[in-house]
Amino acid sequence: MSNFSLGNLYASRSVASEAAENRDFENFIWRSLGRYRQSDWGDLSAADKRANDLAVQQGDLRILAAYEYKAQPNLKIWIITEADRSATTVIFPYEY
Repeated sequence: MSNFSLGNLYASRSVASEAAENRDFENFIWRSLGRYRQSDWGDLSAADKRANDLAVQQGDLRILAAYEYKAQPNLKIWIITEADRSATTVIFPYEY
């Protein structure tokens, strides 16, 4: 159980397209979301992880986590929850 609401869940078109074509990548997204819900912020600096922990405690700041897809070098996803907790979106970093 997470300490924050994900709101509505979305994926960018690029992420959704890659997931539709690659079942392993789709599973990676779901595993990453599971980690995210447990406040495991993935491949971030210690300072960014602390910022996310603060965002969860305060409840009114955006949360961003990054997860590297090990099966494909240099491929990462970002998971971003809006400050008002209305939505969480999975994107590729270049889409931000």
